Parts: sequence; structure tokens; C-alpha cells
Amino acid sequence: MKIFGSLTLLYTVSPVLAVYHRNLAYSSPFALSPELSLLEDIEARLTKRQSEDNIYNDQKYPTFYGADFAASPTVWSGGVNFTHSGKGDPWDTSVILWTRAAPANNGSPDPSVPICVWWRITHDPSGDMLDHGEAFTSYDVDWTVKVEASNLSPDTKYVYQFSDCTNKDNSSPVGKTRTLPSPDAESSTINSGNPLTFSVFSCSQWQAGYFNAYGIAAHNVSTDFYIHLGDYIYEYDNNQRNGDDIGRSVTGRECATIADYRERLALYRTDPYLLAAHEDGPWITVWDDHEVADNTWKAGTNTSDDTPEGCQFSVSGACFTDRKWAAVRAYHEWMPIRQVDAGDMLRIWRNFQLGKLLDLTMLDTRIYDRDVTDVIDIGPIADYENRSIMGTPQEKWFLDTLDESVSRGAIWRILTVATLLIDKLVNYDQWDGYRANRGRIYDHLYDNDISNLVILAGDSHSNWVSDLSRPNASGYDPITGQGAVGVEFAVTAVTSPSHFGNPVPIPQANAYASYLTKTNEDLQWAEVAYRGFYTLTLNAQYANVSYYCLNDINTPNLNAFACANFTVEAGANRLQRPVAGGHVDAGVLKPTS
Repeated sequence: MKIFGSLTLLYTVSPVLAVYHRNLAYSSPFALSPELSLLEDIEARLTKRQSEDNIYNDQKYPTFYGADFAASPTVWSGGVNFTHSGKGDPWDTSVILWTRAAPANNGSPDPSVPICVWWRITHDPSGDMLDHGEAFTSYDVDWTVKVEASNLSPDTKYVYQFSDCTNKDNSSPVGKTRTLPSPDAESSTINSGNPLTFSVFSCSQWQAGYFNAYGIAAHNVSTDFYIHLGDYIYEYDNNQRNGDDIGRSVTGRECATIADYRERLALYRTDPYLLAAHEDGPWITVWDDHEVADNTWKAGTNTSDDTPEGCQFSVSGACFTDRKWAAVRAYHEWMPIRQVDAGDMLRIWRNFQLGKLLDLTMLDTRIYDRDVTDVIDIGPIADYENRSIMGTPQEKWFLDTLDESVSRGAIWRILTVATLLIDKLVNYDQWDGYRANRGRIYDHLYDNDISNLVILAGDSHSNWVSDLSRPNASGYDPITGQGAVGVEFAVTAVTSPSHFGNPVPIPQANAYASYLTKTNEDLQWAEVAYRGFYTLTLNAQYANVSYYCLNDINTPNLNAFACANFTVEAGANRLQRPVAGGHVDAGVLKPTS
């Protein structure tokens, strides 16, 4: 290894290529799209630049920053800051590890010079390495590193760490992670016989408050897995939502380009409670609309589309398709998520099998193939048979996944959706605007006796708990829950304001909640004032959901209270009665008489 100033000679050409390949941020989610993936250009220029007769007259290849990775077998050794870390999408024998390794002291090596990161995963900080490796990162992927740690044991806890290849004393904080149980593991053996706990979040807007909910889950709750249902970031600028009064202003304009989305993601990852949650346990995430823009559907948003007028929403001149792919690339760079299908760049709908205990099915009801949402008047077309919130391929896959879950003997089917499935309010941006699609799902559940379905929903900025029954059908008793086919737990926002007021006084909030529980048959509890999250804890016998309400999001704190607790017994397909034990500390339960 030779050192030239702040650059260190590390490899000949072939190993250099391999180390680029190990960082999944370069190809994800464009592994089979050479015109979008960065690796083909890197490889061509590395090979050419290292040939003996090369005159080093390479052309710049097109990237978002105009960088030239014309091969240099050197790495930056001027110091590295590990500004963020995380992990996600665990399988039974592997997990995705993520970090951001930026040049220290505002250093900026030549764009063709990468930073080299070394990583390891062990049972404990001083234990033997179970997997390790090196990977390159660079300006072109915003200094992000995403690797897969493999050859791990199922249902096992681990720690991991990243280091600077040129100075292994310079390391990231030690993070914790774990693998899933093997798909055929008996439920009684999972997690050493203890219930599993998932912390569930939605809708975290920077300007609206501090991310205290993440901190409570990381510091005050024994969380095994973190689930985020979407709106992890918001694209809004300070004109759309100003956080100056609480010290939470965003930098930059409304997000439209790759640079905008990267800057916003980097800002979010400076919140200490969000950082703590990413270091505490593996995350499993899906996106909703604000990862791109408000009311995203497959061909536009509230403010942008691909028409000449729709391309003028931003001074960048970005049209919707450009905006969408910039947001998708930034999301895959910054989030510890796998590319599910190398041939399907937009697909993040996927399923996790946690032994015979449960299937965790993550749906994308926003970006993948959603028909037009309520950016126009949806009422007259809401019942059209061909309208879909998810697209035909995903719908078929989802119904097949339900059937497979039953046939393989899984006890629970945990389904995540960004928007509410229940027929609660007329909201055409949710399933109310796609009634035939919702009806097909209910038909499949009833016709095939799919049991033990628990839906985790977000987006609405309020807390809702419901039995699930086919809309406008007889046979469901809201007092006993007989006739239900499952339950839905909708989580409020981490910070995003309530749609009933900002803030909404508690008496007024409870009046709204009382009206809604009385007039919506399935709805058993409504709470529309507090920000927060909930935990889902389950074993083979029961699923328990505990809601946490935050007292204050205007300052960083861990001040919260358990505001409601619900139980679902395996095989019951409805909430245990009396609902919430007959008592909640916030919101309103449905009257029983």
C-alpha cells in the first residue's frame, strides 16, 4: 500500500471493481438498467484507464454531479466522518448494513477518488468476525455505503461497525442488529420463546417537531424491529411549513432533484433520536407520497407532472418523472433497503417470513402503479372496477402471498399499508378512492377463510383502531366483533400535524373522535390530537398493541404516556372485548350501548 499525500494506493484494477460492486448504493435500484446504474461507466473507465497504452484522455460520463470515475487505484486518506449508520431488511442469514462516510474537515477529494470503508459484524464488540469486507463510496452516491452481511445464523442478535480502511482506529458507533428466524422455525422457539416487539411509525415532518417518538422506542421500549409506513421525509420547503419558532427549519427548496432529496435525507439524519433508533435495531420500511411529493400517484403529484405546466413547479425545471427517479435513487442510497427485483426498479413491495409465527407483508400503495388520486375529482370514478391503488402485478402477488402464508402454516399475517383500508371517512386519497380494489381484497379474505390478519396503517396523522369487515355488508356486529375478518391499527404521525387542527384542543378532538366512532361501524377507537407511535408485540397466542402519546414535540424530550392498549387473540379475527379493557387515556372508544 503506497501513500501519495492524502491518497493511498490500494488495489490493482480487478479488486477495485469488486470493491465498488460491494457497495449496493451504486446499482440499487438500477441493477439491470445500465443507463441509470453507475457501475457500467465506472468499470469501463477503470479498465481503460489502467491499460498500458491508455493516454488518459477519457470523456466525462454523465452522472448527477458530472463526476469522472476514470480509474484511480487510490483511496482518500484525509480522514472520514461516519455521520450516520443503520441497518435493515433482515433475512434469516443476512442483513443490510448502511453508513455514510464523508471526507473529514470538509475535505473534498477529486471525484474520481473514492473513500474506502471496512466493516465487520460480530456477536459482541470484542467477538470474532462473522463477516467483514471493504467497499468504496464516493461523491456520486453521496458518500453512502450499503453492504449485505451474510453467512449469519437465524434469529440471532449481532453488533456491527464501520471503519476507515486507511485508519481503522477511526470507526463508526457500534450498532445493533438481528436476523429473522428461519421460515420453518416453530413459533415456540422464536426469540428464545419470548414475544417479538415491532415499533411502528409514520409521517415525520422535520419542521413540525422533534422526532421524540423514535427516541422513546430506542431508549424506553425493547424494540426488536422498526417499521416505518412512509413519509419518512417531507419535500416541503420553509414557505410550505416553517419551523423557525422551534428551531426546525429545513435547508434548501422544495425537493425536486437528486441533490434536494439527498440534502433533506441528510438533514433528517441529524436528529439524535432518529440516529439512536437506526443504531438500535433493523428497520423495515416502505414509502408513501412525501418521499417524492404530496399526493404522488404513478404519473404526477399535487404540483407536478410531465406536462409543460407541470414541469414548472420548481426552478430546477424538473418534471415529475425526473423528480420521481431522483427521489427513488436517493431513497435507495440512504435507506437500508434491498432491491427486491433486479428487473423491477420501482418495486419495494416484499414479504418477510418470521418462522411459523408470522408473515410481514409490505405493500406499496403509492408510487408503484397507483391510478390517479384526488388531485382531480375522484368521486365519480371511485367505484370503477379497473381503478387500482397498487397495480395488477402487486395485487396478484399480494393475494398469492396471503394464500402461501396460510399454506405454510404461519399463524399471523401482518400487513403494512400506507393508507387506511377501513371505510372510515370519505377520503379519496385512501382506499375510498379505489373501492373495487379494496372489495377484491375483502372478497379474497372472506372467500378463502384467511384468518389472523393484522393491518398496520399510517398516513392519516391520527390514531384509529378498527375491526375489519366488508363495507356495507351484513353479518358484522360492532359490539361483539363477530363477523370481522381482521383488525387494523392506524398510527398517528411522529410529528406531522393533525388534520383536525394544529394543535387541536383535547375537548374538541374528543368531540370529533366521539362522532366518528358513533357513525363508523368498524371503528372502535379514535384519537386525533396526539403525535406518537405504537408497539406491536406478539406470540402464537396473542397480538398486543400499545399506543404511546407524546406530550411535547416542540422540544427534544422523552415525555410520553401509554394512552391505549389493545389485544387480539389468535383465531378471533377481531379485537378482544371489552375493547382496550374498557378504558383509554386518550381519545374515545366506541359506545357499547
